[in-house]
Amino acid sequence: MAGSLKEKQLVRHVYAALQAASCPLVEGLYLQEADSMLQLLCAPSQHRTDILAWICSSINPNFANSKTIVVRSSGPDVLTKEMAVLGQELMLCKADDLDLIRGEASPHRQLRFLEQLLTLVPGCRKAAGHRLDQEMLLNELYAADNLPHFTQMLKPTLDPWPADIKALRNSTKSAPKPSREEAADVATLLQLTQSTLEQLQSQCEFLSSEAQSPGVFSPSSLRVAACDLQLLMATFSHVFDTDLRAFCSRDPPSFSAEADVFQRTHQLLLAFIMELEMLTEVSEGSVSMTEEVKQLQTQPCYRSRGEKRKLPDQLEELSRRIQDFFPLLPS
Repeated sequence: MAGSLKEKQLVRHVYAALQAASCPLVEGLYLQEADSMLQLLCAPSQHRTDILAWICSSINPNFANSKTIVVRSSGPDVLTKEMAVLGQELMLCKADDLDLIRGEASPHRQLRFLEQLLTLVPGCRKAAGHRLDQEMLLNELYAADNLPHFTQMLKPTLDPWPADIKALRNSTKSAPKPSREEAADVATLLQLTQSTLEQLQSQCEFLSSEAQSPGVFSPSSLRVAACDLQLLMATFSHVFDTDLRAFCSRDPPSFSAEADVFQRTHQLLLAFIMELEMLTEVSEGSVSMTEEVKQLQTQPCYRSRGEKRKLPDQLEELSRRIQDFFPLLPS
């Protein structure tokens, strides 16, 4: 059965859709020629009828129940009429288009009918289209007209680099190396920059990392802080009584109007400071006494006229006595 180019493309599409839908009636056929596909799908045969019945069963599962199979076995025209009725329900043909069901209509009409039926099979249209696109792409790539292009891609006769890239590569290769004078100029510039930065850093005091000396505690600052706290508490009491009492269900805080608490706190802190100063003086006295004891232990002492005196002191006293005794000697 010879067909036109359009019919051959259509029959390949329908056959690929049947394979994509996993139709068991086309498995193992491995048809490659379009004429063989037309003979299978457009010529009246029992195989074609079974393929059409499988498509109808895939669309409507009730089409393949046991009662229908029993009715179909009574005569071949019953199955043909049922498939025609299903086509009418799907609005693809009329109930009296029995020639279309038997395979006696034109090949183009039969292929269009099969194509429309296969679009209703779940998952058939997308898979068939994807497979057909892959086959068409491979056929187009490996066509005889495209073989010279593959050969040129494997063995190009021209340099693949563009003209601007080649010029850049050539200029990079031929670029002269920096001379010693340029290196010396760069080193001088770096030294000048470093000296300028050091000068700026010395002028900016906030950049120095020296730790600031801690503040000295004074009793007057404590007195001022206590007075400020008392004023803040009194102000809060006034604001609470005038503005915040309506929004708070709790009892207002009670603050003493007298400054006895702050005075006692101030006196205790002053006494604490005095004790700290006394402890500091005691520590200093202990250190000086320890040094004195060390000197007494390290320097030898001698008794003179019942007193314990050091050797340098005794030598000094002896020298003074000799000087006093010299004037008494007769000349």
